[in-house]
Amino acid sequence: MSSRRVLIVGAGLAGSLLAVYLARAGWQVEVVERRSDPRARRFAAGRSINLAISARGIKALRRAGLEDAVMKDAIRMGGRMVHPVEGAAGYQPYSADPTRAINSVSRSALNLALLDAAAAEPNVTVRFDERCASVDFAKGEVAFVNDATGASRTASADLVVGADGAYSAVRGALQKTERFDYSQEFLGHGYKELHIPPVATGPHAPFAMEPNALHIWPRGESMMIALPNPDGSFTCTLFWRHDGAGSSFAAVKSGADALAHFRKVYPDAVPLMPTLAEDFERNPVGSMVTVRCSPWTRGRVALIGDAAHAIVPFYGQGANASFEDCEALVDALATAPSVEEALKAYERARIANANAIADMALRNFIEMRDLTGRASFKWKKKIEHALNRIMPATFVPLYDLVSFSTVPYSEAKARGAGNDRAIRRVAVVAFGIAVAVVAIAMVALVRGAAS
Repeated sequence: MSSRRVLIVGAGLAGSLLAVYLARAGWQVEVVERRSDPRARRFAAGRSINLAISARGIKALRRAGLEDAVMKDAIRMGGRMVHPVEGAAGYQPYSADPTRAINSVSRSALNLALLDAAAAEPNVTVRFDERCASVDFAKGEVAFVNDATGASRTASADLVVGADGAYSAVRGALQKTERFDYSQEFLGHGYKELHIPPVATGPHAPFAMEPNALHIWPRGESMMIALPNPDGSFTCTLFWRHDGAGSSFAAVKSGADALAHFRKVYPDAVPLMPTLAEDFERNPVGSMVTVRCSPWTRGRVALIGDAAHAIVPFYGQGANASFEDCEALVDALATAPSVEEALKAYERARIANANAIADMALRNFIEMRDLTGRASFKWKKKIEHALNRIMPATFVPLYDLVSFSTVPYSEAKARGAGNDRAIRRVAVVAFGIAVAVVAIAMVALVRGAAS
């Protein structure tokens, strides 16, 4: 085992965790990242949306012995705090079980913690500023180029893993091979990071709002969310359409325009955001894409994480799903008789689940931006939680299955569809009972009047 070498392209969340796992399993690990080393300035570049780490991610971190180090700065979020245009915000718990919560974690801090852990392993080498230029799938060779110096080199290994994100160069090489299916679908919405700073006074100080909730401002076609940070600030993310009138990045361009728009659409947030205009003008608009592809493996090369299945962030499962990939790949390598057979087993274990969470994440965007503000949605959640309390072994809400269990995503999706059918039956029965009660009452009134 100690003679086996793995080359991991990408030092993000999945690549760094996989390096830890494989190093401890006896592999010689080389991790190569196209960006510069983030450890000097203690900040990892990339998407800014805070992560929501839940049961799947915690399980994977615990396996690596990193749960305590990562979760000590995480902030528990037991539900959504929904902010209407007018009136007070309302709290919606995620689960009927009050002990269940998702956890707000800085993406940068998590990436640094995982990278530190990987680099601390004696049989891990980490290289930066080297871009993947080409891949030889049969030989397990990758050519790298340093764009700053022009230097190039070729590295080979028994296993090559593309953990290089949604715009993966390794996947790009796979796309040039025969019988490789690939699709990408960009969301019509983009995102922009904003900021709520800590406060000196108030009922939740240093937090300006309730810290143990994910805050949502649902506005139908658009929304804003805010997740808490350990220093008392909130990382806010604005999800608007790229084009069109109203709440879109094409229509609202300047900081002054944003301030005026917020006063109408997010009025309770404006007093909490003293740098709103500056943040809006300074921070870029990001895009969100769903990537699906097949196969994930060829020869001794495999894709993992966003390189295999980038998803939109609305179920908070991107990192959690990528960490499950790492576990599945390590388990397959430990039990299969060859690397090639291990990669096929890994793919069989994960690809349907990746497609399932991609579907559920897209659906959850509609739920967050539109349905959470509706009375019908609130009643549906109340029915779900009531059924879960009555029948905890047989009725588990979809959100609990996804966020608070390690049930495979494909199974969770199927059970969620069954839940919806059960709730519709409950609603039909309840409506029938209500009609019957009204009819009996009317008959009694008529008889009373006649007598």
